[in-house]
Amino acid sequence: MPAFENDERQTITDAKGRVGHREHIANSSRYTEAIHTVRPGVWVVTANGLSNQVFIDAPDGIVAIDTGECVEEMRAAIAHLRTVSDRPFAAVAYTHFHYVGGTTAVFDAAGHSLPVYAHERVAANRARTSSEVSAAYNRGLVEQFGIALPADGPDGLINVGLGLSFKNPNHAPNTPGWVTPTHTFGSSATLNMAGLRCEVRHAPSDADDSVTYWFPDLGVAVHNALWPVLFNVFAIRGEEYRDPRVLLASLDHLISLDAEHLVPTHGPVISGATEIRRRATKYRDSIQFIWDQTVRWTNRGLTGPELAARIQLPAVYADDYITTELYGVLEHHVRQVRSGLFGFFDGDESNLFPLDRREHATRMIRAMGGRETVRATVRDAVDSDTRWALELASYLAHSDESEQEDRDLLAATLRTVARRTSAANIRNWCLTRARQHEGTLDMSRHNQHRLSAASLSAGPAAAAVDILRVLLDPDRLGTTEIRITWTFDDGSRRGLHMRNGIACPTDGEIADVDVSCNLSTWAAILGGKTTISAALAGNALSIVGDTNTFLAAMACFDVPGLRN
Repeated sequence: MPAFENDERQTITDAKGRVGHREHIANSSRYTEAIHTVRPGVWVVTANGLSNQVFIDAPDGIVAIDTGECVEEMRAAIAHLRTVSDRPFAAVAYTHFHYVGGTTAVFDAAGHSLPVYAHERVAANRARTSSEVSAAYNRGLVEQFGIALPADGPDGLINVGLGLSFKNPNHAPNTPGWVTPTHTFGSSATLNMAGLRCEVRHAPSDADDSVTYWFPDLGVAVHNALWPVLFNVFAIRGEEYRDPRVLLASLDHLISLDAEHLVPTHGPVISGATEIRRRATKYRDSIQFIWDQTVRWTNRGLTGPELAARIQLPAVYADDYITTELYGVLEHHVRQVRSGLFGFFDGDESNLFPLDRREHATRMIRAMGGRETVRATVRDAVDSDTRWALELASYLAHSDESEQEDRDLLAATLRTVARRTSAANIRNWCLTRARQHEGTLDMSRHNQHRLSAASLSAGPAAAAVDILRVLLDPDRLGTTEIRITWTFDDGSRRGLHMRNGIACPTDGEIADVDVSCNLSTWAAILGGKTTISAALAGNALSIVGDTNTFLAAMACFDVPGLRN
């Protein structure tokens, strides 16, 4: 299946007026909210949110595996559970760091805290996505998952490939309920989980902290290794490289278990040892095919775009939705494998020292005969030569003297791609960008690093200082050099040495200025709840050293609360 069709033959409109590829629309039928009995004592709740919630009836009580995006989501899952079991909760386990935001709902249902099992990297990964890279990470989520799209009409959100939506709208206001794991493990472990034997294996997939929980006495494996779509080597939202070779090891382990039931993080359960081996083997082979053929053709000198045009999955993979482009697309995955192995430069001479984007677009328009000529070419090409139209329209929209007509042309081309792709990520991304270019969606707030006072307060004090590294404006700093130390009310110390256009974290032992406050005050300043001037005036923050020098240094950071 191509990344998108060349015409409208596969484009349909559903009952809500949403326009999309028939396979993309059909994928919604796989996500019906319900609780399913996998086998006696094992249940899975599907389509309650983006992920499944799994419940295992162990000797000491119920083990809840994954807790969704928020407390409300997990409460809804527990309500489903109570239709089939009234046993108390005994433990919580996480398959990886993505769907662990509703754990306090389990604690509330139990009436007390419980042991929480997870890989040792889960807590660090949770912190990573809410700190240095959070602005780009969250912007990518909005685009890939169509979070800002309407519910119906031509641009309406149909589904997100792995589920119906990133967050179930019925779960607002999405109260956070993450709980740090109490029992962690590394590459493997044998656990007594609420009285039930569980063999856990580190099984990286889209997250380096993913694990497979194998309950041999039940014949059940709970995992994040095999998805209900072709695996997303490349996440269009932007993510760390997902090495297919690592995933292959995870899949080979999963297949070797000879499980009777595979219970996934996303999508339907697969049951029957023979059926599991057949489908899981084909799934793992699709991943090997992507890596092997990318390497094969890279060795023969192909660049990223040439790889995308050359490599296609064989027809043998087309008969199962788990190896179909319902999420991301193959041509992006092969380019990601190449860049993951060899870096951004793909051997194309024009990519060695490219012009600035705006300058390049402006010169290309001039070379092709001017803006009106390019506009006419886009209009002629958009239906039948959409890739070419998309490239030319991007020149118009991102060049000097761009007008709304140009942005509308790019939006129209993006919508053409969105209507013709089976991949949820591509449709959602294209429609979100189209609405931005038209001016009907303002995404500017996602281009700023918005710090969360609650997250910073909950994390280590050092993180609330170190985050400033990626918020420094070197032009404001100029040639200034200063050492600043923060001492927090718990006695912890952390410092920054501002020099040479950077803010280098230190242990705080040497300082020109000493700052004393509690962590919640500092988090409130960074999170926009108050300002540094207000904290000083209210004696919530004290300084030993030159106050004006300190304030001038703080004004070098892209944090409104530090510039007031």
